[in-house]
Amino acid sequence: MMSMTGKRRRKSAEQTIVLVAATAAGLVLGGTAQAEQIVVQGNKRVDSDTIRSYVTGTASGSPEEARRNLLASGMFSDVKVSRSGGSTVVTVRENNIINRVVFEGNKKVEKATLEGEVEAKARGPFNQGIVTADLQRIREIYRRSGRGSAKVSFRTVDLPNGRLDVIYVIEEGDKTGIKAINFSGNREFSDKKLKELMSSSEMNFLSFIKTSDVYDPDRIAADLELVRRFYLKNGYADFRVVKADARYVEAETDAGWVIDIVVDEGQQYKVGAVAIDSRLPGLDARGLDGEVRAQVGDVYNAEDVERTLSGVTNQVARQGYPFAQVRPTGQRDPATHTVALGFVVEDGPRVYVERINIRGNTRTRDYVIRRELDITEGDAYNRVLTDRAERRLNGLGFFKKVRFSNEPGSAADRVIINIDVEDQPTGSFSVAGGYSTQDGIIGEVSVSESNFLGRGQYVRVAGTAGQFARGIDFSFTEPYFLGYRLAAGFDAFYKYSDQTRFSRYETTVYGGQIRVGLPITEEFGVTLRYSLYNTELKVPNTLKRPYNDCSNPIPGYTQVYGANDIVNGVPRPDFAGLAKYPNCAFDGEASIALKGSQGNTLTSLAGLTLAYSTLDNIGLPRNGLYAELKPDVAGIGGDSKFFRVTGDARYYKEFYEDVVGFIRLQGGHISALNNEPLRITDQFFLGPSLVRGFAPNGLGPRDVGIADSRSNAIGGSTYVGGTVELQFPIWGIPKDLGLKGAVFADAGTLFGYNGRTQFNVNGDAFINGIAPGGVCNFNSATIGVEPECVNVHDKAVIRSSIGASILWNSPLGPIRFDYAYALTKDEGVKVPGTNFRIGKDQLQAFRFSGGSRF
Repeated sequence: MMSMTGKRRRKSAEQTIVLVAATAAGLVLGGTAQAEQIVVQGNKRVDSDTIRSYVTGTASGSPEEARRNLLASGMFSDVKVSRSGGSTVVTVRENNIINRVVFEGNKKVEKATLEGEVEAKARGPFNQGIVTADLQRIREIYRRSGRGSAKVSFRTVDLPNGRLDVIYVIEEGDKTGIKAINFSGNREFSDKKLKELMSSSEMNFLSFIKTSDVYDPDRIAADLELVRRFYLKNGYADFRVVKADARYVEAETDAGWVIDIVVDEGQQYKVGAVAIDSRLPGLDARGLDGEVRAQVGDVYNAEDVERTLSGVTNQVARQGYPFAQVRPTGQRDPATHTVALGFVVEDGPRVYVERINIRGNTRTRDYVIRRELDITEGDAYNRVLTDRAERRLNGLGFFKKVRFSNEPGSAADRVIINIDVEDQPTGSFSVAGGYSTQDGIIGEVSVSESNFLGRGQYVRVAGTAGQFARGIDFSFTEPYFLGYRLAAGFDAFYKYSDQTRFSRYETTVYGGQIRVGLPITEEFGVTLRYSLYNTELKVPNTLKRPYNDCSNPIPGYTQVYGANDIVNGVPRPDFAGLAKYPNCAFDGEASIALKGSQGNTLTSLAGLTLAYSTLDNIGLPRNGLYAELKPDVAGIGGDSKFFRVTGDARYYKEFYEDVVGFIRLQGGHISALNNEPLRITDQFFLGPSLVRGFAPNGLGPRDVGIADSRSNAIGGSTYVGGTVELQFPIWGIPKDLGLKGAVFADAGTLFGYNGRTQFNVNGDAFINGIAPGGVCNFNSATIGVEPECVNVHDKAVIRSSIGASILWNSPLGPIRFDYAYALTKDEGVKVPGTNFRIGKDQLQAFRFSGGSRF
């Protein structure tokens, strides 16, 4: 029997349970009652329970907090929350729904660009604050695109069912780019020189076609880095940019950005000493001397230091020191203006690369980025190698920006490398048109892509058509063939060229080439080439261009011998039907060397290109050397069998600010691999590319046995040439116009015709290359028919010229005007008994070449 104490305890527990249950029920019922006491008014589209959730979800339960939360939702333009009796009354006024967002007046900025920046979106709620902020965003877009005076407003158009259109009205105004770029603190280099280093430029009368004068803070930052590297390259090791400010100047007629840049140049240093300090046991520092680029007495050059760091690091790693670090040191001596360079090789921390993360590449594939790295996961970490990889990636042109950063790995000896990139467009479509004295009016359409499908491959297709030339080219390059740093590719081409203005023939060349390029060092590379192409030579023979009618008379046009015609006093019935010579040649006749070479020639050619370059800028060099040597062998099948070697070297030197001189040497030789004469299509035909002032095919061996005043060029086997040129700015002309002047002197020669000299074109008793009577007579007046031997006029006389040029690196493309005066030339030979000379060089004083890209 339970005791009284136990009964009391059980009863107390039951009472507690009932009390807890009642309290819980009260809370639930109370919450329900409270929800029922929230009254919502004015809503049409937004559900009432959604509105109530903003009231019951407040932390404090205050009406003011509920009102703020509802306004912050963006769904309402006005909210009132009040208490009436035991109820909470919420009165709302809903925002209209945006039907569409429209832009009016935008011509210079695309609609897609604006849509990506504004916050107001179709099917979203209309909010006055968002639209006001959008106005400022649009103004900033126009300001950054060079139209800081643009005015932006908006209006709305009401539609049924609470919808409306938002219309942004834009008055773009005139272009307001960079008004001025001001440098201060620079003593050694002028403002003009420093501005030329920058891709940003000031506004001028060309602003209507250029975009470099648009203010872009990212581009200004990149420009300042170019200025810094320029100073470090020229010995100013203490250089720094003290301050760079950009301010927008409001003005009705002259608004724009003003960029103020303050620099501290410091002093110029020369290299006073260079030493490698090896602190690694067993490593001989003397074996690293070959990697040092800086020499005592040279002007200090930060690029030489970087190349030395890279070279020494690689060499030490090859010798079995993967964790070695190369640290540069520099002790400046202000008194002597010298810096003692040191490269300390020491054992670094044993840190391995745990992982390499690549982020931000939406188009370029990961392996395209990774193959530019000299390290991979699991390798010893080396800062010099990562810095070099960053420079390589920036140099590809695939990315707007590249940034390397590190973070700790899973252990103390592990590091994670992060590579952040931002892809940029790499394809281009261009239409070019122009005129040159050689090809006449010509146009080109081309499509190119330097990062094809994000694989880093280069593809280009181009077609040309013009008065005297037409063709098509296709090119493909894989920069990492079989996973190695080998640039392999192929080309296919077709080109027709009409040479009848300077000679008497036409050519059609089509074929292809495969190539593999191997970079040996940063300056030197080797390219292996194999080409297979067909050359068709044709001599026109029409009423308008009767250049072969002495061999093939044109009916009704060419005078021919009859059966009873007398030749040199003797009836020659075997001449019946042959053209009367020299009558048939008075309107222009091709050399029999050309006529005898008509048809197709297949060339199978293997060759090398050895190239060395230290140019500071490939497009517009100011300093450095470029040299190439091309040995070629033809004869692996095909019709042509020869050995050919050509060379070209150019040295550039900036003597004074913007005054650049260069010297060029070029030469070539071709010889047959057998005892057969060279085909005429294999020989060199040169003109203004060797010595300006001479016409295309205007110098070299000529056939003087044909009664043609043009004296047909038949090519040569050897040429040499040299050029000295000085380029300079034209005083008073703004830099942005891109105009330069130049004076030059050229000298060179082409000689050594090694082709056939005897052809049977008359169909007579021409036996074994010898005319009847055993003499190959060149004098057509004695035989009455076209000569069957080439009378070669071949003199290795030096041709020379002087002249002046105007170079225009215009926004529409490079254009060059050359005027040359021939100082020395081949005067040819005098026709006996006359004052008429044949075989003389053909001149062309004025030469114009250029085009446009739009």
